[in-house]
Amino acid sequence: MENGFHVICEKPLTTSYAEALELQELQKRNDAIFAVTYTYTGYPMVRHMKHMIAKGELGEVQKVDVQYYQGWINPVIHDPEVRKTIWRLDPKKAGISSCIGDIGTHAFQMTEYLSGMEVKSVLSDLNMLYDDNSLDLDGTVLIRFSKAVKGVIRASQIATGEENGLTVAVYGKKGAFKWEQENPNILYHMTDDQPKRIIKPGHAYVSDVAADGTKLPGGHPEGIFDAMGNIYKGVAKALKGEKSFDGEYPSMNDGVRGMLFIEKVVESHKNGNIWLSLEKK
Repeated sequence: MENGFHVICEKPLTTSYAEALELQELQKRNDAIFAVTYTYTGYPMVRHMKHMIAKGELGEVQKVDVQYYQGWINPVIHDPEVRKTIWRLDPKKAGISSCIGDIGTHAFQMTEYLSGMEVKSVLSDLNMLYDDNSLDLDGTVLIRFSKAVKGVIRASQIATGEENGLTVAVYGKKGAFKWEQENPNILYHMTDDQPKRIIKPGHAYVSDVAADGTKLPGGHPEGIFDAMGNIYKGVAKALKGEKSFDGEYPSMNDGVRGMLFIEKVVESHKNGNIWLSLEKK
């Protein structure tokens, strides 16, 4: 950025919240375009969900529930010698968190991306499983957007048999949306007075932002590489100064918020599972 380059960065943004703030200042000074690869925001149905929630389709949001379950670390964590070789369990390489830093930040970013609100405070309970393992493998985080709007983030790397089980549900006064990453072309719309509806990309009824991110005709599955491509497309639009949709690529602020989330979740657990604020002083 100091030499005029724009940046696409993997998440989590840095190794600490302090570093993230330093990077953010660097971006501001150099007026750089900066994207963070929270990939799941690139799925057309996620973008449609965000757009429709912003339009008031669900009414006032009441609860957000995001689950991200994987089982990949389960086969290695139980062998004391093998687990010493995994870089994600090494604080010198992975930082202060494994599960929350890796997949928990995806879940957190999705809660704010979809709801259009910032989480105000968190309370966490983490699981390291073994005394000689210092980084979390599993965690449950209660979140508060306000006094009346709350939610939960559940993340695990030891959910036996799970693959990439990211599930998002947003509940409002008038209805709800539910989406699963392993079935990304299906968005469920639920209300109290109608049968469950299925919304799919590639049809005339989807929002403009979902249509813009859909590259294939209806019925042709699109996947994770297509979602990543949509983020790159959003950055390309920004580089060319073209008009873009809201949230076409996760920004520096998303990355900074993610680092704040990681640190406060770990701090909440270490201090006896207490509520901690995410609001800037």
